[in-house]
Amino acid sequence: MRNAALVLGLIGGIVGMIVGFFSYGYTVAVDHFGEVDGFFQQVGNVDLIRVTSILSPLLAIAGGAMARARALVGGILMLFSTAGMYYAFGFNVFTMFPIAFVGLGGVLAVAAGKPDEEKAHF
Repeated sequence: MRNAALVLGLIGGIVGMIVGFFSYGYTVAVDHFGEVDGFFQQVGNVDLIRVTSILSPLLAIAGGAMARARALVGGILMLFSTAGMYYAFGFNVFTMFPIAFVGLGGVLAVAAGKPDEEKAHF
């Protein structure tokens, strides 16, 4: 379960980075070029989108990387990442895979209560 959490966290974080690049870039482009009626409009909370575009993929990748050694902490980081992506970007065609991958990885990491090693987090 820890290996699956690691892989899901890394893949979800990388796909989340792609979503974050476009989201951050969109807010910067609208700031720079201005709004176009019916085509480009600025989002409601620019700072939320920009911070989440950076932090959520970072938390997903860090949580996935920690999933083998410290499954509980890694799982919590991945669940925070999932919540941040869902809150800032919503659930749509571009975010369904990063949210699903990172969320499942977080659940698997938290559920890995009895690892092969002698150290359990429960």
